[in-house]
Amino acid sequence: MKNILVIGSTGQIGSELTMELRRRYGNDQVVAGYITGAEPKGELLESGPSAMADVMNGEMIADVVKQYNIDAIYNLAALLSVVAESKPRLAWKIGIDGLWNILDVAKENGCSVFTPSSIGSFGLNTPHMNTPQDTIQRPRTIYGVSKVTTELLSDYYFHKYGVDTRSVRFPGIISYVTPPGGGTTDYAVDIYYYAVRGEKFVCPIKEGTLMDMMYMPDALNAAITLMEANPERLVHHNGFNVAAMSFAPETIYAAIKKLKPEFEMVYDVDPLKQSIAESWPDKMDDSCARQEWDWMPKYDLDSMTADMLDKLSKKLL
Repeated sequence: MKNILVIGSTGQIGSELTMELRRRYGNDQVVAGYITGAEPKGELLESGPSAMADVMNGEMIADVVKQYNIDAIYNLAALLSVVAESKPRLAWKIGIDGLWNILDVAKENGCSVFTPSSIGSFGLNTPHMNTPQDTIQRPRTIYGVSKVTTELLSDYYFHKYGVDTRSVRFPGIISYVTPPGGGTTDYAVDIYYYAVRGEKFVCPIKEGTLMDMMYMPDALNAAITLMEANPERLVHHNGFNVAAMSFAPETIYAAIKKLKPEFEMVYDVDPLKQSIAESWPDKMDDSCARQEWDWMPKYDLDSMTADMLDKLSKKLL
């Protein structure tokens, strides 16, 4: 990768990914793509180039690609799981119609494309423990349906047109930089904010509900490492399982209480979030990612918890 466009650069993942790419490749080599109403600010705006890049406008994307001589696109435009359920048509429009535009631009301009998938691409009939790389995917949410389609459409453009498409199935991502934005796993971000503020946390997910999670630094490294991987080693291209830790609400609560003994948590289960959570894997098998491009997370629950509490304390207090 020489010149990179990040679409959705001001979002939950995009804002941190853009800055990490600039640290690795140079500020001028990474363009922060944005839409009206979500313009870059602060360091994101000042540290490198930015450009309007609406996935629904293929000509706009093509113009940015040509202007900056882009050879790699990170496409992060999507609605998160809970938000998508309230706006299914918009979720499809952004996630699939937008991806189609990007893939066409990539085909014409020789770009590689990263479009993340999710644990939401699985369903109730998927094996929940040690979920295989290749298994049944029958999600019942529009978020999941669009993510499966993302994987298939990306594979189609790879096999049909030779577009270098790659993706991982992200678990829940935990970060101290950007606040939660409407995802099922966002309770695992919220809980740290409450702990740092000394407030009782009301958990919307039922005790005993396991879900894969990952700390943002590992998520960023997964995306970048896959895009840097030798294509000759890749058996798969889209939808790599990547895992770091799997826990239930009581487990993350216990990890926080080790460092903040006064912290309290109660349950008030959100039926929609709970139903989505129960359709997702308890723990994914990511052996293919480890074998094909040397994936390896750095953080576990305890090390992530210590870092989250430290960073949020500096940010909030």
